[in-house]
Amino acid sequence: MAVALTKDTFNQSIESGVTLVDFWAPWCGPCKMQLPIVEELAGELSGTATIAKINVDEEPELASQFGVMSIPTLILFKNGQPVDKMVGLQSKDALKNKIQGQL
Repeated sequence: MAVALTKDTFNQSIESGVTLVDFWAPWCGPCKMQLPIVEELAGELSGTATIAKINVDEEPELASQFGVMSIPTLILFKNGQPVDKMVGLQSKDALKNKIQGQL
């Protein structure tokens, strides 16, 4: 299951290893299609990479910190640093390849 992050848990969650963060909102149509893919990856990559999600309505500071202008936006972090940013609906294979490329 993807970890729901808040501004209080964000830095600790991304500081080491590889973390994929999905910026989403419950009213966003494409986000509703992205979420099951993100959840699947969380199960498949458990113990290898962290898969997380941030509700932009609840955490607007984090969304603005990373320049999230449209959702879904997925940002891949490695050891606390953003290494890739993808805007719009992403396929499971594309996400998995990007994550595995950082491991």
